[in-house]
Amino acid sequence: MKKVRRAPDFILFIIILLLLTVGIVMVYSASFVFAEVNYDDGAHFLKNQLVWALLGIAGMIFVMNINYKVYKKWATPLLVLTVILLLLLFVPGVGVNVKDATRWIAIGSFRFQPSEITKLTLVIFLAKYLSENQERIKELVRGLGVPLLVMGGICLLILAQPDLGTAVTIAGTAFLMMLAAGARIGHLCGLGLLGCGLAVLAIIVEPYRMERIMAFTDPWADPLDTGFQTIQALLAVGSGRLFGAGLGQGRQKFLYLPEQHTDFIFAVIAEELGFIGSIFVLLLFLAFMWRGLRIAIKAPDTFGGLLAAGITIMVVLQALINIGVVTGSLPITGITLPFISYGGSSLTLNLLVIGILLNISRYVKE
Repeated sequence: MKKVRRAPDFILFIIILLLLTVGIVMVYSASFVFAEVNYDDGAHFLKNQLVWALLGIAGMIFVMNINYKVYKKWATPLLVLTVILLLLLFVPGVGVNVKDATRWIAIGSFRFQPSEITKLTLVIFLAKYLSENQERIKELVRGLGVPLLVMGGICLLILAQPDLGTAVTIAGTAFLMMLAAGARIGHLCGLGLLGCGLAVLAIIVEPYRMERIMAFTDPWADPLDTGFQTIQALLAVGSGRLFGAGLGQGRQKFLYLPEQHTDFIFAVIAEELGFIGSIFVLLLFLAFMWRGLRIAIKAPDTFGGLLAAGITIMVVLQALINIGVVTGSLPITGITLPFISYGGSSLTLNLLVIGILLNISRYVKE
């Protein structure tokens, strides 16, 4: 019997619009001082974010009307393409180095991070592979061998940029997708311990990562250098108290807090909107997780369910890592807050990803 296509998940759509609205308002509030000093235009970042948001919304609506099963056919070619893009980062003249990290490819004035695209293509590939190998998923080598090799290879390429935070996000998303597909918990726990060991090794071999760990354990040991960013973020979060200083009234954005409109925008939210505003943002992400997992559970097939679960996990895990960093619960990683942090290519891609999730919601079971 032919499946009836329904209206997309309206609640999820509203949640995304609310997150996007909070992001646009807070990007302007967090960036206008920095933009005025560096670009002589306090609305510089606001204008860019609005353009990318409009493009992203248009793309989300377009993708929302494309049957999600199309991606199953193109899963492997898309993954191969993004791996090629990751390799191109290491070609002289192609990859753009910013702050000792080569994570961007520039086409004229437009820059994008291949790792952002890779997160989506890996989720699509894993959803395809795991849905087609359900009978072998409980076997370590025959069932999980291919996903682990693909994930490991991609994580190594991303670590070489270097970008430990994105590698951790990708590994965490892949492991949770394998768990959702029915992999044995014992296998995943063993692999998780191995992954933690490799992460520790990756931290030890890079001095700047060790500095971040030391700053995480005691930022006040070096308050003017390695611990500066964490301390300023904690000052912003703490000074917000219950109701905050008021929208636009925060002080840390006056060139005290680095990356105030990107990685550390949640600190500005906490300072200006207080505990109430921070909890509102957290509740929006919690509501997103609820709707996303609901779509995954009610999806008409295994591929759709795993794809919806992977998208939901990817977004929520990134949000948790970002908020954990800002609140001093995790070491600094360079992960942005989805839909809220400033960033054109990442914002647009996140909205396109939501378009896929909304399309799956049009076929959910009653």
